[in-house]
Amino acid sequence: MAETKFLFFLGCLIPYRLASYEVSARKVLGKLSVELVEMPEFNCCGFPIAPVDYELALTLAARNLCLAERQNMTVLTLCNGCYGALNEANKVLKEDKTLRDKINRNLQQIGMEFKGTSNVKHLVHVLTDDIGLEKLKEFIKNPLTGLRVAQHTGCHLLRPAKHISHGDNSDDPVVLKKLINITGAECLDYQDETECCGNTVIGINEEIPFRISKEKLEHVKASGAQALVTVCPSCHMMYDFNQPRIEKAFNVSFNLPILHYTQLLGLAMGFKPGDLMLSENRVKPTLFLS
Repeated sequence: MAETKFLFFLGCLIPYRLASYEVSARKVLGKLSVELVEMPEFNCCGFPIAPVDYELALTLAARNLCLAERQNMTVLTLCNGCYGALNEANKVLKEDKTLRDKINRNLQQIGMEFKGTSNVKHLVHVLTDDIGLEKLKEFIKNPLTGLRVAQHTGCHLLRPAKHISHGDNSDDPVVLKKLINITGAECLDYQDETECCGNTVIGINEEIPFRISKEKLEHVKASGAQALVTVCPSCHMMYDFNQPRIEKAFNVSFNLPILHYTQLLGLAMGFKPGDLMLSENRVKPTLFLS
């Protein structure tokens, strides 16, 4: 059964560094009659520390899931990393009683217990599964005909595949392409579409992720795309915030606008650029908008 009310998990990154993603998502989802219930008590999803302390990461994720269970609601997140962490924790703790008991002993110290009665969805899943592609078409008032874009689905919305049950192919993802095509824009294929943006290792060595992103941006430009569309805050920051630094490091020029999918969809739904905070994007989409 389609849901129209969700517990809104913003995560750590979006509220502090990417208000444009949050604002454009709220505008679009509001127009689609999706009710977002605020979650002021949330904590980090646990993703950043999973490689160092998996038990602590699961405990952090489980605490958020307990908040959802208390309200008998499905969690909606805009972040691929948050989705991956919360979804994986939900799945492994439901399946592994020994691990669940261990995590619940940790949660017991704060008066909580993970029961496994809630679910986790990314924005993409809500748009495709709960709203539905055909219904979404009814909200397109300003088709972006003639616009050519490329997509970057990102890693954690698709991998590890054993924890993902929403049907997209991790080696050849098509869901975001379908969502883009609904706006009237043309989604172009390009070389190495599924490659990581490199953001996860930027704190260790900038050269490696910068080189990975440089190659991605080169391939997108070569396709003829006028913009790159993302659904992940970390990926967006890698290609948008860091694009000037990448250009300087390798003495290249891209000037490629990076749009949240919610900004692209919002434009097609008739929202003005200011409503979607397009002015906050580091690489200004001036020519794109004209």
